[in-house]
Amino acid sequence: MGGGRAQVNKAHKSRFASKASRHTHKIDKVRSGKSETSHRAAVKGARAARIQQSKAIRDKKRAALLKEKRSSTGPSSAPRVIVLVGLSSSANVGSLAKDLLAFAEGDDRKLKLSTIASPTYKLRTTVLQAPYGDLTTCMELAKVADLLAFVLPANSFYSGDLNSPIDEFGSQCLSVFRAMGLPSTAVFIRDLPADNKSRQELKKAATSFLSAELPEDCKFYLADTKDDLHKFMWLFKEQHLSSPHWRNQRSYVMSEQVCINPDENTGLCTLLVSGYLRAHNLSVNQLVHVSGAGDFQLGQIDVLKDPCPLSERKSSDVMETEDNGIQIVNTFVPDPSSQEPLLVENVPDPLAGEQTWPTEEDMEEVDINNKQRKLEKRKLPQGTSEYQAAWIVEDTDDEDNDSDDDNQTESGMVIDEQGHSDQGSDGSDIDAVSHFTEKFDGETIGDTEMADEENLTKDQIEAEIKKIKEANADDEEFPDEVETPLDVPAKKRFAKYRGLKSFRTSSWDPKESLPLDYARIFAFDNFTRTQKHVFAKIAELDGGMKNCAQVGSYVRLYVKNVPTDIASKLCHPSRRIPVVVSGLLQHESKMSVLHFSIKKHDSYEAPIKSKEPLIFNVGFRQFTARPLFSSDNINCNKHKMERFLHHGRFSVASVYAPISFPPLPLIVLKNRDGEQPAIAAVGSLKSVDPDRIILKKIVLTGYPQRVSKLKSIVRYMFHNPDDVKWFKPVELWTKHGRRGRIKETVGTHGAMKCLFNSSIQQHDTVCMSLYKRAYPKWPEQLYHV
Repeated sequence: MGGGRAQVNKAHKSRFASKASRHTHKIDKVRSGKSETSHRAAVKGARAARIQQSKAIRDKKRAALLKEKRSSTGPSSAPRVIVLVGLSSSANVGSLAKDLLAFAEGDDRKLKLSTIASPTYKLRTTVLQAPYGDLTTCMELAKVADLLAFVLPANSFYSGDLNSPIDEFGSQCLSVFRAMGLPSTAVFIRDLPADNKSRQELKKAATSFLSAELPEDCKFYLADTKDDLHKFMWLFKEQHLSSPHWRNQRSYVMSEQVCINPDENTGLCTLLVSGYLRAHNLSVNQLVHVSGAGDFQLGQIDVLKDPCPLSERKSSDVMETEDNGIQIVNTFVPDPSSQEPLLVENVPDPLAGEQTWPTEEDMEEVDINNKQRKLEKRKLPQGTSEYQAAWIVEDTDDEDNDSDDDNQTESGMVIDEQGHSDQGSDGSDIDAVSHFTEKFDGETIGDTEMADEENLTKDQIEAEIKKIKEANADDEEFPDEVETPLDVPAKKRFAKYRGLKSFRTSSWDPKESLPLDYARIFAFDNFTRTQKHVFAKIAELDGGMKNCAQVGSYVRLYVKNVPTDIASKLCHPSRRIPVVVSGLLQHESKMSVLHFSIKKHDSYEAPIKSKEPLIFNVGFRQFTARPLFSSDNINCNKHKMERFLHHGRFSVASVYAPISFPPLPLIVLKNRDGEQPAIAAVGSLKSVDPDRIILKKIVLTGYPQRVSKLKSIVRYMFHNPDDVKWFKPVELWTKHGRRGRIKETVGTHGAMKCLFNSSIQQHDTVCMSLYKRAYPKWPEQLYHV
C-alpha cells in the first residue's frame, strides 16, 4: 500500500548483546528450572527489605532525637549554662547578666543565685560571667558552657570611637575557644541607639565583622530592651544546642555548692560537691577527677530534691530530710568488690630481673655458643699449628696493645675452620699510608698552612676549632652539631649513642635499655580495642545499671581522701569559677606516655625548649608536664627529637601524664612571673604509646687537613686514636653530599684517614651522625590548684 514509502524500522543492535541473551528464546523455561517471575520477585523482595531497613533507621534516629530533646529541654533536664564573655574592655558583662536573670525570673528579689527557673518560658538557666583579662578562668568556664555568648558594645562601631570591637585579649580568647571546641555560640549587641534603622545597620555591621571569627550557625541578638530579651529566651528554649565531642563522652557535675567534711588527724577530708549531673549517668564505683586537684574515689552519692524546679510539686519519694532542710531522694554507696581502685603508678618489683638457677635449655644454649666461639677466626703468628693455637689465649681487654697489634698485622694470618690460610692485606695498607702522605705535597687541593698539631697546646687547639666553627656559623641547616670534648674520651662521652645505616629502615628495639620511669607506667596491648571496650561501658551505664545517678538529677558527691589544703582552696569565697567534678573512664587514672600533636601559638614569641615545665589543659584536666618535642614521620617508626618547638608547623609533644582517650583538645600555658599564664601552644591528643621511639641526633664534625681525590685526612672530629677505632664502623657523610668511611688512624691526636665515594674538596665538612633514644621527664608535681 505504501510502496516505496513504507516505514522501515531501525534494526536491533544485536551485535552488542551477549551470545547467551540471543539464544534465550530457544531454551525451555520448564527445563531450566527458573520461573518467569523469579527475578522479578527477588527484586521486589530486595526492595521491600531496603524500605524496611530505611524505616528502621529513621525510627531509631527519631527516637534518639526525641530522647535528646526531652533530656535537654524537659522538666527533668539540667539547667542550660550561658557563659557571657566580653570581647573588649568596654563590654559591660555584669549588667547583661543581671538583666537576663531578672527578666527570666520576673522578680528582682530572688537574684541571689546564678541559676533560675522561669515558669513563663518553661526553662531553667544558669548565667555565668567570664572575668575580663583572666584567660585561665575564661577557659574553665567555656568547658562547661552550653551557650557561649559574646557581648559586643555597639559604640565600638562608631567612627569616632578608638576602641576596637575585639581587642587583643578578645582575639586570644577566640583562638583558645576554637582550639578547645566551640559549643553553641551567640553574640549580644548592647548599647544600641533608639531608632530602628540604626539598630539594624549596627546588627548588620556586627554580623559582617564577626562572621569570619565564629561558626556559621552563630546567632546575633539585640539585647537592650525587654522585647529583645523576650525574643532571645523563646528562641533559646527551642534551640538545639551543640557541644564538643570530648565533653559528650564524660559525665560531669558543675558545682552549685561546695563544702568540706574534715577527717581527724589525717590531713585529709571529704569534699562535698552539689550540682546537676550532665551528659551521662554516673556510677558510685567510678573514679572522678576534680579539676585542678587530681583523681579521687567516691564515698557516696546522694540524689537530692531539686532546689530549683520548674513547678512546685510535693514529691512522695523523699527518703529523709536533713536538719538544714535538704531532702534526700536516694543514696548510692560503692560496692568494694566492683569499685575501681585508685591506681596512678605501677609499683615496680626490684627482684623482677633477678637471675635464677640456669635451666637445661640455658645450659644447651651455652654449649652451642662455646662451639661457635671455637669456630671463629683468630689472628695467630705465622707458622703456628692448630695444636699450638689451642694453648694461646688472646687478651682482648688490653687496650694498650691495640696499636701494637695493628702495627704487627703484616705478619699475621687467619685460620678458618677448614684450615685454609690467607695472607693479611694490612701490611700493604700501612705501606700505602706513608706513600699516601708523601703524595700530599704535590696533590693537595687547596691546602692551607697549618701548624703541626702534635706541637699545639690545648688552648691553641680550642682556639683553632673555634675559628673554624665561626667560619661555618651560618650553617642553620645542621642544628645538631656538637663539639667533641678534649678532656673526656668520645667513646665515654657518647657511650649511649649509636650509628644507624638508615634512619628509616634500620631496626631499633623499643624495649631496649628503658629508664626506671618506664617501670612506673602502664601500656596497652591494643589501645584501639581498649578504647572501644571503655566507651561500650559508658553506653551500659546509660542503659540503667545499679548504683548509678541519672543524668539531669541534682546530686551531692562525697569525694573522699582529698588533701585539706587543696579542698580549702577549692572552697575559698574568692574563687570565681565553679568546681567541676568529671567522671573518669576506665584506666584514665593510670600514668603512661601520651603523645600530642602540637603547634606553637602565633601570639607567643619566646622560645619553648624541650623538657621545660608547661601547663597542659586536656579536656577537664589541667596538669603540669615536661614535654619532649619530636617530628612526626609517617613512613617510619623512628622520630627525630626537636630541641625547640618551632613556629609554623606541627610537632609531637610526648609527656608522662594520666591516660586519656582521644579525641581531646590541648591548650598549653606557660607561667610568667607576676602575670597571668600566657597561651604557648594548641593541639590535640594523638595517641597513648610508650613504645614510640624518639631519637636524639648529634652530629660530630671534622675538617679535611689534606685531600687527594677520594681520600682525605680529617682532624678535630676526635682527639685520640682510641676514639677513632671505637667509631670506625659508623658511616661518614659530608655537607656536599659525599659518603665515606674511616679507614685508619693517623698520628696520636685523633686524625684519621677516610675514604669517600667521590672526590672531596678542601672546604667541605665531614660529619658523623649518632643517635640515642630520648624520653620525657617525669613531672615533679602533677597538679597545682
